[in-house]
Amino acid sequence: MKQKSDLFTSRWALILAALGMAVGTGNIWRFPRIVAKVGGGVFFIPWFLFLFLWSIPLLILEFSMGRSTRRGCLGAVGTLIGPRFAWLGGFVALVATAIMFYYSVVTGWCVKYLFAAISGGLGEITSADQGLNYFIGFSGSWEPVLYHLIAIGICGLIVWRGVAGGIERANKIIIPSLLIILLLSLWRALTLPGAEKGLAFLFTPNWEALLDYRTWLEGLTQSAWSVGAGWGLILTYAVYMKKREDITVNSIVIGMGDYSASLLAALIIIPTAFALIPAALPGGAEMPAVQQYEETIKVIQAAEPYEKYNPASTGLTFVFIPALMNTITAEFGYPFMVIFFLALVMAAISSLIAMVELASRILMDAGMSRSRAILLVVTAGFLLGVPSAVNMSIFNNQDWVWAVGLLVSGFFLTLTAIRFGIDRFRRQLVNVGPGVKVGRWFNALIAIVLPLEFFVLIFWWFSQTAGPDWWNPLSIFSSGTCIVQWAIAIIFLLAVNRRLSARSVNSSLLTEFVEE
Repeated sequence: MKQKSDLFTSRWALILAALGMAVGTGNIWRFPRIVAKVGGGVFFIPWFLFLFLWSIPLLILEFSMGRSTRRGCLGAVGTLIGPRFAWLGGFVALVATAIMFYYSVVTGWCVKYLFAAISGGLGEITSADQGLNYFIGFSGSWEPVLYHLIAIGICGLIVWRGVAGGIERANKIIIPSLLIILLLSLWRALTLPGAEKGLAFLFTPNWEALLDYRTWLEGLTQSAWSVGAGWGLILTYAVYMKKREDITVNSIVIGMGDYSASLLAALIIIPTAFALIPAALPGGAEMPAVQQYEETIKVIQAAEPYEKYNPASTGLTFVFIPALMNTITAEFGYPFMVIFFLALVMAAISSLIAMVELASRILMDAGMSRSRAILLVVTAGFLLGVPSAVNMSIFNNQDWVWAVGLLVSGFFLTLTAIRFGIDRFRRQLVNVGPGVKVGRWFNALIAIVLPLEFFVLIFWWFSQTAGPDWWNPLSIFSSGTCIVQWAIAIIFLLAVNRRLSARSVNSSLLTEFVEE
């Protein structure tokens, strides 16, 4: 039996930790860019719809698997559908761990920029070119390795302190603080002269974009990559939830909380951009108002001719934000920049904590102590993240391969529920104890809708790599590099599946499910 200290102390402690996992840098830097890319407010329609057609069903699956088996990804899948299928859960864990390697690098970037904002090191950046040169100079030096070490070291220390004393306590500080920071930033952003243009753009729907299939695919992608559903992270946190928690309500609260953070970020970034970008661009003050408006949209989208300011999708965050903040008066620019990067650090760390715990949980299921597991995970995370810290091409490749791999993770968890028996899964694992019960509509979502969405998304993302190099495994962005790296991972997992599942699968619970 789990000791009391191994469980979240309350329902809200679990929800705050789950929100910490879900709310990350993607909410702050990706969501505003995608909203601008697909035409403003109309994007909210497919984005909100896929919360209920992708994210919440997968959150329900993960909560149910973790709570019922008290095992991480590999052990949970092996317990539910048999040890020979444990490698499916192993793949889910491997993808999230591979993301941890380079996400720690991104977290390190955020820490560096926070320190630089506090010390005044960003104070000389007054143009996009200067912002780009600063980022290139930083990313091409030894510093990213140091800040990568700081980031994963901080998260390792938090996880080492356990669930209640580490993960829960950290998120009780991070999430309320992040909310306060976002609300303060929102107040300042909306009081900037010209911010109303950003609000008008954000909430004026371009109805023609709703007829574009890419708007719907971007909505599905944003939901899949923002909420963290199907990544195995919620499954891991569910190991420590109390048995009588309401899975359905928890899933809805977490999904809505993540979406609220994204909306807040858009309400901050887009009005700020419309208020300040024209003055930050070369010749911006002399541009006609219509041209200023059009150029501002291009900057947010990182569209041509501003693509050069978007290394590793960082453009608005690490290139333009310092320049934008420095165009505000000294009274507001300096503190606003510090507050912005503090929010970014908090969001990144809370997500990285969940990744470290996921990898550590796999080792603990295999019999390793928490302290030893975390030491191994942090050491491996640092060493295997160094290539992404020192080489942007490797960083971009890993971001591409494993971000798309998250879609496969969600599909594998869906297959687990299908093989277990969807209606049986719903009755035995979801609708247990008090709380909101899911009906038979859930069966159709899992059996039909989720697999269909997966295949559509995979086809769409692979179609983005169409060209003579689509098969090349050495290309940074290609279908071939994804397939080869995934295949290597699966072959490895199949080779060690028997040994890992023998230690990780809950044999007594497996027997109970089989007899049922």
